[in-house]
Amino acid sequence: MRIGMILDKVFPPDPRVENEAISLIKNGHEVYLFCLKYGKEKDNEKIKGIQVIRYASNKMIYKLSALVYTIPFYSLIMAKKINHFLNTNKIDVVHIHDIQIAEATFRAAKNLKLKTVLDLHENRPEIMKFYVHLQKFPGKFLISSKKWKQKEEIFIKKADKVIVITEESKDEIIKRTNTKSENIIIVPNTVHQTFYKNAVIQNEIIDKYKNNFVLLYLGDTGLRRGLQTAIASLNSLKNKIPTIKLVIIGSNTSDTVLKSQVEDLDIKHLVDFEGWQDEKLFPSYIKASSVCISPLHKNLHHDTTYANKLFQYMSFSKPLLVSNATAQKNIIEKTNCGLVHLEKDSDDFANNVVKLFEDEILRETLGKNGKRFVEEDFYWEKASKDLIDFYSKLST
Repeated sequence: MRIGMILDKVFPPDPRVENEAISLIKNGHEVYLFCLKYGKEKDNEKIKGIQVIRYASNKMIYKLSALVYTIPFYSLIMAKKINHFLNTNKIDVVHIHDIQIAEATFRAAKNLKLKTVLDLHENRPEIMKFYVHLQKFPGKFLISSKKWKQKEEIFIKKADKVIVITEESKDEIIKRTNTKSENIIIVPNTVHQTFYKNAVIQNEIIDKYKNNFVLLYLGDTGLRRGLQTAIASLNSLKNKIPTIKLVIIGSNTSDTVLKSQVEDLDIKHLVDFEGWQDEKLFPSYIKASSVCISPLHKNLHHDTTYANKLFQYMSFSKPLLVSNATAQKNIIEKTNCGLVHLEKDSDDFANNVVKLFEDEILRETLGKNGKRFVEEDFYWEKASKDLIDFYSKLST
């Protein structure tokens, strides 16, 4: 079967798109990926078996994409490009990645009477409420998250199949849209076995932190990710754990807020802002850590999704400390691989860190439980089974 994936961004990188495409190719399908380019990238190239086909875009079209459900210009422009892509490559089924480009894709697919799969990487309408540019003029008045939610519900009902990341997301959609359970499949974000089996450990990173009790955070550092809670906890933790160190791998435009907080608390020596690092170095940072954290704020988006970092942490037998955002709380308690703290509560966060610091056996037990879960149940090759089965049935 010739599967046409639609992505309204540049590619690479996009780990989820790449993982799904490679798995489908390994199971006998051909995957053609529609994506955008803003420079001199090749129009066509093959990447890990994926037929990548790029269509030219520009800054003006990019800005219009934010207004896609305010004015129709972006969808009209993209529908023409997608129609060309579908016809030229003789696509059998369309796989849409997220809702920004969904209206354009449904328009093009309808003309060709193609089946459509809607892959929801996140709860975009909910997460948009936290975008800085939507909280001030002119975005606040031009872009409506409520209208995006209405569009998402329309697309969910139009699609032949909907893909989500968690059970919590599936339950929320069923309740909100009355979609039948069998029309939604769960394809979680998790790790390839190669992430932990083929890891090359950098000894200089291990040596750098060998005398520290390291709290590690990987990923985007936007304020809704909760790092202010972890930073605030250090003021009390430094007295109970003299070797405490918070290591942050990632960045965001709001890092100035985090760095200002660190300076105000006079704890610069306790926090390492390492910025974005090559993913090949993640295993080394994880191995150098004592406890791995995900202190997310609770909201409808965070409550129905979880980050890939959780399973990267688990794969190296590290105990986790996560907030009570529903989806991650559920999976941590189900697998008994970590502790849960109240969101935005630095005292509760600190108390749990102390509990883990004082009990090495507990840390080892939680770490082993997490590793067992990833190795036996939650590696990508197994987690993607429902995706493979769906396309196998569709092609018969």
